[in-house]
Amino acid sequence: MPESARIVSVNVGGPAPLGRWRGQIIHSSIVKTPVEGRVRAEGVNLTGDRQTDWRVHGGPDKAVYAYAREDADWWKRELGRELPYGMFGENLTTEGVDCSGAVIGERWRIGTALLEVCQPRIPCFKLGLRFEDGTMVRRFGRASRPGAYLRIVEEGELGAGDPVEIVDRPDHGVTVALVSDAILVDRSLAAQALAAPQLAEGLREHLDGLAA
Repeated sequence: MPESARIVSVNVGGPAPLGRWRGQIIHSSIVKTPVEGRVRAEGVNLTGDRQTDWRVHGGPDKAVYAYAREDADWWKRELGRELPYGMFGENLTTEGVDCSGAVIGERWRIGTALLEVCQPRIPCFKLGLRFEDGTMVRRFGRASRPGAYLRIVEEGELGAGDPVEIVDRPDHGVTVALVSDAILVDRSLAAQALAAPQLAEGLREHLDGLAA
């Protein structure tokens, strides 16, 4: 991790109307806004952050979502529009951190919290509603820039400006992007993705089915 690796924004949000889908108003917590000061990472959330649909979001393996500013800048050029911090629903906007290239099981020390990379973001239709673009879900998957979900290993406080330090990195080499590609782009990668023992269990079951 470069010495410049740091958090540039901490973003939180809760259930709110997002848009209309198949005749229904959809509520989501994908809309995140930056917060100032120190934020506590504990349990399955950052303080002030709350999931809407616990069937598919939240829980220990989706406690914190990190997305790289470098990837957001790529999307800004691709889409030709400004993208504020939190636009992808990320809790942590990073700089100098390859979130999508992070190894499953990699551990990050941020402030006094210890977080562990455990899976990519697999987009659903709510990403399309967020961007007001029905093609965004497919484009996001094909771009191989999924960002990383992290579990909270040690509770603590973090904030914008904190350095991101990798304190442990497994040697299996399975990255967040590879897992995403195995699910969304090339299922022949599924067996390779399963080589990461720290992978979120729900995703492991899905990959088992793809590899069969």
